[in-house]
Amino acid sequence: MQGTVATFDEPTGAGSVVLDDGTRVEFPAAAFAASGLRLLRPGQRVGLVHDATGRVELVTLSGLIARDGAGHTDG
Repeated sequence: MQGTVATFDEPTGAGSVVLDDGTRVEFPAAAFAASGLRLLRPGQRVGLVHDATGRVELVTLSGLIARDGAGHTDG
């Protein structure tokens, strides 16, 4: 799932992404911390990886492929 960074709170690492269909999705600080990234900027394209419950567990730079524990890719 891909979208554009809408907000990013650098001190906490949490933020939100607007998906291509216009839906806003919040991501927790843990998903940003798992990414290995140091900063996100509003307007930047990112990919989101969800767990089985739909919770965002990883934020990636758009175009990079992340492999989840089940061997599925998203990016």
